[in-house]
Amino acid sequence: MHENVEAAAAVSGWTPIAEEAARATRLLHPKHDLPKPTRRRVLTVANQKGGVGKTTSAVNLAAALAMHGLKVLVIDLDPQGNASTALGVDHRSGVPSIYEVLIGEVSLTDAAAVSDQSGNLYCVPATIDLAGAEIELVSMEGRESRLKEALPTGALDQLNPDYVFIDCPPSLGLLTVNAMVAAEEVLIPIQCEYYALEGLSQLLRNIELVQNHLNPNLQVSTILLTMYDGRTKLADQVTAEVRKHFGDTVLRTVIPRSVKVSEAPGFGQTVLAYDPGSRGAMSYLDAAREMAERGFGGE
Repeated sequence: MHENVEAAAAVSGWTPIAEEAARATRLLHPKHDLPKPTRRRVLTVANQKGGVGKTTSAVNLAAALAMHGLKVLVIDLDPQGNASTALGVDHRSGVPSIYEVLIGEVSLTDAAAVSDQSGNLYCVPATIDLAGAEIELVSMEGRESRLKEALPTGALDQLNPDYVFIDCPPSLGLLTVNAMVAAEEVLIPIQCEYYALEGLSQLLRNIELVQNHLNPNLQVSTILLTMYDGRTKLADQVTAEVRKHFGDTVLRTVIPRSVKVSEAPGFGQTVLAYDPGSRGAMSYLDAAREMAERGFGGE
């Protein structure tokens, strides 16, 4: 396993930042641990539209679940490596990463590194090497299922996460298809903006194609409304429209537009570590609790 994992395990994964964030979280949210899922949940976080809070939602939901007693693995499948940055995980070229996992050079457990923000939170980073992976995958056998093959039960059992979040690039290419083939759930962040539903029909068509040809178990289990600005009538209109179309799939919790949420990645942190008492942090904690308590597939 990655040397960072072993080093972090030796000190229980805690750093001063993580300790302070967890302390503040416990003070603000007195209910500590969240219920474990009856079986491991693997979620693809996808939306081909950029700037909707996709990576932000993936890392902050993961951090919120980890802070409340659950073990979480984030797989950064976006060549930009923003999820790796937010989780404080090294993703310079040459570091064992998801690229080497996809081409079969290293195992998932060898590429996993522990986040400096929680001993329960792991990340398989993305390096710049991933940028050319889609072209390389085209000629590979089983190109749509490379990630699924890298996630056998045995490999995941070594890390033993309760949740796996796969953060996709903002496109509908082979990397995103790999994520959908490897998962059972899709989580779609939708921003409360004018063009919120633009392109969503294409994403849903692609999910349907994956269901029909590659992964019949895939379901859109969760829709999260992000960048909500209560001062505008438009935000309420978009929220109402999304709830009308998708019903109970939409979480009750909405994520507000927040300067703190935007600032946190610049410091290599999730908003829960950067400012645990902020509205953004509290909203992601509420969304994570709602996800955990509602379960998946009638659990």
